Amino acid sequence: MGAATTRAHIVEAADQLFYRQGYEHTSFAAIAEAVHISRGNFYYHFKSKDDILGAVIAARLESRQRMLKQWEAEEADPAGRIRRFVEIVVTNRVDIQNYGCPVGTLTTELAKLGHPALGAAGGLFTLFRSWLREQFTQLGHREQADALAMHVLTFSQGVATLAHAFYDEDFIHREVQRMHDWLGAYSAGTEGAAPVVPEDCAQADA
Repeated sequence: MGAATTRAHIVEAADQLFYRQGYEHTSFAAIAEAVHISRGNFYYHFKSKDDILGAVIAARLESRQRMLKQWEAEEADPAGRIRRFVEIVVTNRVDIQNYGCPVGTLTTELAKLGHPALGAAGGLFTLFRSWLREQFTQLGHREQADALAMHVLTFSQGVATLAHAFYDEDFIHREVQRMHDWLGAYSAGTEGAAPVVPEDCAQADA
């Protein structure tokens, strides 16, 4: 395979291993074995595990950007786009129950390690926050858009964490339905309206 293809395969394998095993517990050898290449060939593409981590974070960011752009193209209504985001925990429920949220688990691990890549990894949350804020703004809730965006992010991370802890698929479906019901209160909003934002979320945004 070509150099670009080999590099892409290394990043893909590392992404999965970091998610399933954790960054700290994934070795060069494990990644090379997963891609079926020699260590010499491996070092041609990446000199350190931190280099691979940077590539994995960049690939995740690019993938999520494409996903959001696709939703924007497929859903004319911003409420429908937010619902697509909420449904992520259903779409990925098997992996979430087994390993948690890939974004949340990586940022948590890097924070514990004091790793310099923490800021870059957290960029995925920033991407989601900005995108959700824009959707709520388009729904007519400009002043509360950021608080509402953070509430949706809190939902997704909370559900992922507890679904992983309790391995409970029914819990995922129940909470997603509750979030859909909650979103119904904002779907027909107009600029200047004053929908109720959960108090804890509003305080976090202050």
